[in-house]
Amino acid sequence: MVDGPEEEMLSWDETVFRNERVFEIDHVPETFLHRERQMEGLKYALKPAVRGSRPLNVMAQGPPGTGKTTAMHILFGELRAQTDVKAVRVNCQVNSTRYAVFSRLFQSVFEYEPPSSGISFKKLFTQVTDKLVEDDEVLIVALDDVNYLFYEDEASDTLYSLLRAHEEQGGARIGVIVISSDMDLDIIESLDSRVQSVFRPEDIYFPNYDQPEIVEILHERAKRGFHDDVISLSELEFVAELTADQGGDLRVGIDLLRRAGMNAEMRASKTIEQRDIEDAYGKSRYLHLSRRLDELSASESALVEVIAQQDGEQAGAIYEAFHEQTDLGYTRYSEIVNKLDQLDIIDATYAEVEGRGRSRQFSLNYDADAVLQRL
Repeated sequence: MVDGPEEEMLSWDETVFRNERVFEIDHVPETFLHRERQMEGLKYALKPAVRGSRPLNVMAQGPPGTGKTTAMHILFGELRAQTDVKAVRVNCQVNSTRYAVFSRLFQSVFEYEPPSSGISFKKLFTQVTDKLVEDDEVLIVALDDVNYLFYEDEASDTLYSLLRAHEEQGGARIGVIVISSDMDLDIIESLDSRVQSVFRPEDIYFPNYDQPEIVEILHERAKRGFHDDVISLSELEFVAELTADQGGDLRVGIDLLRRAGMNAEMRASKTIEQRDIEDAYGKSRYLHLSRRLDELSASESALVEVIAQQDGEQAGAIYEAFHEQTDLGYTRYSEIVNKLDQLDIIDATYAEVEGRGRSRQFSLNYDADAVLQRL
């Protein structure tokens, strides 16, 4: 007997999701596929910490959505559960100065926040290192999205303080993992010579997943997140194809699965169809843009808005509009331009303009309407 149309429809209290949290960006998967070599390299570097010695430093690089942060969550979870090693991941998108990084370390070491004002960096640094020596603990610091420290010109000072901590405070044992998704950033060459001389990290690369790997990973996520038979293999392969088109960033594919499931529910359907995926793709493909815009300050967002509204205009006209809106000067404007260029939100290039010599021009790397909508 063939089910009637009503058998394929959700009732008001039904859902296609078995566990919707599986599709959240920060979910740590139960099974971490296709990153065995990288995990082995990280464990090799951090093994000395388990024996009470300073671990090897690590430089973990790879395109966005290739498992770098997930690897840290899994590895640090194991360290905390099985050893006395103190392991702290610092989100440098949020903590983009040396002081902010050490405030985060202070909070992890003392288990309460440092005073919001009236404490110098030197005192903050001394309290953290003294506590590590007093408790005879090894500290491993993962600077996630370390490229943001470079954008704010804070990377060299931050790393110097961490790497030289044992000289300032005898007995302090700190290992550093720097994590970057900016493939145009040469981390070692961008550091001061005083840091280069002491920073000799193990290099661990996270390559893009290929399409069969994306299918397998998304299948595992769908199996845990959806009820049985909600999405077919052919639809999963379609999601994987769209994910590969966005540089293989798994976060796009995972977000696409969630939105496709929500679209199916909107139709009261028990199964995801290709139209649900296609409709969801319009939003999921701008996942990078949404995340980057969310991380900008008010003045940085203001400049993006001006560029989007005046796409193709010369830099002078854009600066005038930006200054009128924010009252900020040219120096800060130039700093923001460089940061937006490094974040790949815009391209800032020099071009010859007749009668004016070389002039800077900006172009958005995303559709202007999509940018303005998300701002």
